[in-house]
Amino acid sequence: MISLIAFIIIVVFGTYFFVSNSKKIKRNIFLGKPKTINDNKSERLKTMLLIAFGQKKMFAKPLPAILHLFIYAAFIITQIELIEIFFDGFTGSHRAFRPALGSFYTFMISLIEILSILAFIATVSFLSRRNLLKIPRLVKSELNGWPKLDANLILFAEITLICFIFMMNGADEVLYQKNWSHAINLNDGSLNFSISKIIGPVLFGNMSEAGLHIVERIGWWGHLLMVFGFLNYLPFSKHLHILLAFPNTYFSNLNPKGQINTLASVTDVVAPNFNPEYVPQTDQNAPQRFGVKDVQDLTWKNLLDAYSCTECGRCTAACPQNATGKLLSPRKIMMDVRDRLTEVGKNIDANKGTFIDDGKSLLGNYTTPEEIWACNTCNACVEACPVNINPLEIIIEIRRYLVMEQSQNPAELNGMFTNIENNGAPWQFSQADRANWINE
Repeated sequence: MISLIAFIIIVVFGTYFFVSNSKKIKRNIFLGKPKTINDNKSERLKTMLLIAFGQKKMFAKPLPAILHLFIYAAFIITQIELIEIFFDGFTGSHRAFRPALGSFYTFMISLIEILSILAFIATVSFLSRRNLLKIPRLVKSELNGWPKLDANLILFAEITLICFIFMMNGADEVLYQKNWSHAINLNDGSLNFSISKIIGPVLFGNMSEAGLHIVERIGWWGHLLMVFGFLNYLPFSKHLHILLAFPNTYFSNLNPKGQINTLASVTDVVAPNFNPEYVPQTDQNAPQRFGVKDVQDLTWKNLLDAYSCTECGRCTAACPQNATGKLLSPRKIMMDVRDRLTEVGKNIDANKGTFIDDGKSLLGNYTTPEEIWACNTCNACVEACPVNINPLEIIIEIRRYLVMEQSQNPAELNGMFTNIENNGAPWQFSQADRANWINE
């Protein structure tokens, strides 16, 4: 009875806190401006399956992609075993599915164990890449502090979860072999799981019956606690991409890279000069902000991008401006957006659902004009991102704010702006003279 009560408390409170924090993230995302994305549903579904589920873009770097695949596959398949843990927890049974599934049960748990070993190898490799080999994109300055700790914490948590799995299965293997299992009528000599049948007797073979039961229970409860701990850690971690990669890739920008949208508020001013019947798209009496100063000026899709960022640094590694020592880091831009959005969300929570101006903004307190103007809009970051995040769209919108509202643009651009205004092109030639070269 005590075990059942403890199990229910863990499940209820673990689920409650996860749902509560997930609602806050959803609210934060929809603080952004509305944006309608409901076209090309079949193409979007295909993109999601290839990029998020199939991890297509990860394989641009085969070695880390294979290691990541080990962890990803183990994460997905292990959920099958979790179903049995939930059933056993609610019913008080032990390995309830084994009698009905027989050899298939042995196959599935064996597969989970093999994947767990591969995930262990991958996790140790990732820890080494970050802390020993110090891969350049994994030791950039924007990762100092919490981001670095976050990455290491989750890797150590994965190792701990794997240890709990083998404590549970390994001790159970010995219990079955010695006919000491607490499962009724299931003592048939061996569970015969691929890994546990080897390491179980080696690690736990000389333990007493009571000791084996304790180790098995520690593994079982540890597995459950790690799952709910991980679930409730996600909303505060970069690993939220495990869930958000799917909607983020579904709502990807399917337009050709480099295509820049026009501002509806600007179009409403210009279009009537060419078409008297033009219908404005925005409320002409409402105050308009050109571009982006703070996170509320971004669209909900931009904010979803920020929460979906894996902090892998592929965007920054691909950025030619970052490679030449410029201050720009596309990864930092996304992290800045998420950090500011989190701050705004906390402000709303502290003020009973209302945002009180805190005198801060994305531009200035998190991101600087120097970073924004360093970008050469090459789309390398967009192409490199494994979950189709678009830092460039945010950079362009902040630039629009700097130019159109603050008149803060590099002096080098003033000549171009003048030429566009006077000549209809960036060059210092009138439209009538621009084609004269063909007569030479």
